[in-house]
Amino acid sequence: MHVGNARYLKASDLPDTIPVFPLSGVLLLPEGHLPLNIFEPRYLAMFDAAIASHRLIGMVQPALQSQDPGADGSALSPIGCIGRITSFSETGDGRYIVSLTGVCRFRLIDEVDKGLPYRVFKQAPFIADLSGEDGEGDIDRANLLRVFRNFLESNQLEADWDSVERAGNQVLVNSLSMMSPFGPAEKQALLEAPDLKSRADALIAIMEIVLAQGGMDGGTVLQ
Repeated sequence: MHVGNARYLKASDLPDTIPVFPLSGVLLLPEGHLPLNIFEPRYLAMFDAAIASHRLIGMVQPALQSQDPGADGSALSPIGCIGRITSFSETGDGRYIVSLTGVCRFRLIDEVDKGLPYRVFKQAPFIADLSGEDGEGDIDRANLLRVFRNFLESNQLEADWDSVERAGNQVLVNSLSMMSPFGPAEKQALLEAPDLKSRADALIAIMEIVLAQGGMDGGTVLQ
């Protein structure tokens, strides 16, 4: 798998520890592209350090029951996704405009206390994400697109159908999962799906639940 100029094929190609960026309701998946607007000083420092070294950041949601996701030591969801910084620019007011490209999912192991303003964890990567063998041929593409079209129409949303129809199954499923307007619980469920087919099935099921409920109401589907 190639991301930018880096090559990640096995666990040893990735660092043992990684800085993490907790962000609720945001999903990054392998080969997905996530734009970020960085402005907090501690996360500016984190991106400075990553750019100067391996250019890798762990995107993770706060634990779903967390009351103060920004607090030091607050609980985080156990699984996130490693992203490589593949584009970077600085604004005149000191913000960073960054794009991450998903490399693989990872499991948080132990927090490493380095006296830094941001959090760093030992991590265990999902090796299957690096192999590229994710069962693209098992996806019921026609059903996924049918439900997705119904979901868009029900919620008065639009999509670039030319791009949708050109996308391979992995890009399609992961991109739809990332861009879907679901809450943190749904996003985490999609992230933790064991393989691409399971993620596609979960995405279809969530959209069908929303359709049965009459559309999005700002809440979450999964309780």
